[in-house]
Amino acid sequence: MTTDATQARAPHAPRVLVAGFEPFENDPVNPAWEIARALDGWACEGAVVQAVQLPCVFGRAIDTLDAALVGPAPRLVLCVGAAGGRTEISMERAALNVDDARIPDNAGYQPIDTEVVAGGPAAYFSTLPIKAMVRDMRAAGLPAAVSNTAGTFVCNHIFYALMHRLATRPALAHTRGGFVHVPYLPEQAAPKPGVASMALAAQVEAFRVAIRTALTVRDDVRETAGRLH
Repeated sequence: MTTDATQARAPHAPRVLVAGFEPFENDPVNPAWEIARALDGWACEGAVVQAVQLPCVFGRAIDTLDAALVGPAPRLVLCVGAAGGRTEISMERAALNVDDARIPDNAGYQPIDTEVVAGGPAAYFSTLPIKAMVRDMRAAGLPAAVSNTAGTFVCNHIFYALMHRLATRPALAHTRGGFVHVPYLPEQAAPKPGVASMALAAQVEAFRVAIRTALTVRDDVRETAGRLH
């Protein structure tokens, strides 16, 4: 019997690319990268996770993503970023073609009202089965939700760039992708009274559930995830 683990050792095992951001805004750690590297090499449904660290820098993050996309097309691409104040694993629905930075990035760059891709569509939707992923994370007792805004910082920047590439590059026509925001880790939240957090082990387990769902569910479920605000 062939297991996921033995399939992962095959030289041509399909990839699941999990790209997590480096620390930013004076935080010593970023849960996005900690999740990605914890999953690196994990085998699921015949595919294997490849972790990539993204710089929290406009433009340079896209260059790093482009380098990671070279070679056989991944089955899935999940870009991951931290969102202080979030209480759940947040599956992002839409990426906007705008950079409007509240603070400078890690290189000191602060674009205001500029396009991610000049002349590109106003927005793209995630092509992951985000509602099914949320459903299955919740069924496993892990907090999760659909989010309708990825902000306008480097997280949205990489989300839009990813979806533009998946939409316009024939080699990536069968790759599905999207963006996930994650809560702070307890050690990040401790100095910030009232800020929610989630243990790294729980976040990694949530991603295991979400990735398995994304690899096995083609058509997303139809159930409410709308919000008034």
